[in-house]
Amino acid sequence: MNTLVFDIETIPDVDAGRKLHNLDGLSDEDTACALFALRRAKVGHEFLPHYLQKIIAISLVLSTNSQLKVWSLGDEHADEKELITRFFAGIDKHKPTLVSFNGSGFDLPVLHYRALIHGISAPTYWETGENEQSFRWSNYLNRYHYRHLDLMDVLACYQNKAFAPLDDLATLLGFPGKMGMSGDKVWSQYLSNNLKGIRDYCETDVLNTYGLFLRFERMRGVLSQDNYLKEIDRLREYLKSETDKSHFQEFLSQWR
Repeated sequence: MNTLVFDIETIPDVDAGRKLHNLDGLSDEDTACALFALRRAKVGHEFLPHYLQKIIAISLVLSTNSQLKVWSLGDEHADEKELITRFFAGIDKHKPTLVSFNGSGFDLPVLHYRALIHGISAPTYWETGENEQSFRWSNYLNRYHYRHLDLMDVLACYQNKAFAPLDDLATLLGFPGKMGMSGDKVWSQYLSNNLKGIRDYCETDVLNTYGLFLRFERMRGVLSQDNYLKEIDRLREYLKSETDKSHFQEFLSQWR
């Protein structure tokens, strides 16, 4: 089975904000401040709607029988369209089980709107059985299918009041959790030209999610205890081998 754990990081889409709210002439930072203020006045908080979230990083863990890889799509100069195109092309190629934490509530809707804006094709992702029979009863779009497994949703039985933060769950399971950055710091880090730090942070988030996924697979009997430990060892060995990635080594040092 091919498993693809994913996470995105976003910033305000200031170009769209200028267009929708007649904010021409403002800097990116001032435009974002205006968007936050408008949002706060409307709903009481500054978190922008999904369609005004611009993707600047997509990080992945790909696990197959023969491969384990953790990386971010594109490079630091790749634009949003390239990142999203690569993401959906990977789904076309591998047809993986997608794993996320709050992917149904945030990451996937953002990807939908941004792919729509950029005119990106994603035929396998949107397949529901018209062209491939196997997708009729198991596809990426149905909430209760496991071709996309949103761990936050499933563990909470789809009840908002039961949701738990990834950081807390990962920490309780012995994984590092958040390591010096969080989603609410991404915009300020982007303004400081720290895209590498954002991409590194996104990669540690997918590592936490992957660790949680392995424990979930053990709980529901997909992995035996021996196979679970083998997968944990495989992940540790992979991270050890990536000696040039300091955030991987820090993740290892904090993993209990």
